[in-house]
Amino acid sequence: MKKNIRNIAVAFLVLSSLFAAKAQSRKYISNFSHFQSYYNPALTGYEGSAIRGFVRNQWSGFEGAPKTYFISTELDFGELSGEADPALMGKNAVSANLLYDTYGAFRETELLVSYASRVRLTEKHNLRLGAGLNYQSIRLDGNSLTTEEQNDPTLGQYIGQFSNMNVIDFNLGIALTHAKYYVSYGMHRVAGGKITSGDEFMDGYPTAIMVQAGYREAISQNLAVIFNTFYRSQKDLKDNLEFNLKALLMDRVWVGAGHRINYATNAQLGILTKRLRIGYLYEFSTGGGYNLPGNTHEFTAVFNLFRDNTRRTDNEVLIW
Repeated sequence: MKKNIRNIAVAFLVLSSLFAAKAQSRKYISNFSHFQSYYNPALTGYEGSAIRGFVRNQWSGFEGAPKTYFISTELDFGELSGEADPALMGKNAVSANLLYDTYGAFRETELLVSYASRVRLTEKHNLRLGAGLNYQSIRLDGNSLTTEEQNDPTLGQYIGQFSNMNVIDFNLGIALTHAKYYVSYGMHRVAGGKITSGDEFMDGYPTAIMVQAGYREAISQNLAVIFNTFYRSQKDLKDNLEFNLKALLMDRVWVGAGHRINYATNAQLGILTKRLRIGYLYEFSTGGGYNLPGNTHEFTAVFNLFRDNTRRTDNEVLIW
């Protein structure tokens, strides 16, 4: 009985924090530095051609808690054409990203297709510009609404039935990149989620602004350090600021930690093989609206299509 009461209370907190009567959802990826191009189309192909994926089980053990699945493919035309240094000399890249997210009564499928072009500014710097077309399909299961959602004037209309809503929008981004660091600015849903079809059980998706930056340095042949930070702002949601710090050992194992200000802290571990890198992240709440007893597990994988995970120069760092 106590367990059921706890699950009901947690489910309410989860759904109210994610939906807040306006059905707004924010997807968290604690390993955000491995999926830069999802947040900013300008960073498409920054790490070359690769297949990327992750599975995130947030607040595991509680019914209705968010679960996210993601896979993407990036192609750098500089690598395809055989450029000696495609990251610097290449000019164009494309990507296709597919994300599936579940949270309570909602199932969301997102397809994002992005294109990036870069201009060489100096011997070591590129200015990257990117644009993406975003399609989202949200399915509402009216049989799984909580009591609070049933009393909502919009969501309450769909009790006991399945409903679908489709949204088409655009993403834009700009980035300054170097082998050792990058700074980027991106916008998701430039049109504010106003191009819709189907049932309108959500008040659109406000534009989100995202800033990413990172720095990495090879300390020796056996040690490199990597720092990344991420800021996100969206109307009607609190600003999101997080960072992570990793140490890459012998170009084969990384360990690290990260923190989402006022919300959560994580520890991470990963390995690199010839073409593949696999990571695991464990996250626990530390305060704020997400101070819940459940913890989060995140598994990531990145497979390089053309290049090996080996240094081409002594000061190169293999991951972000």
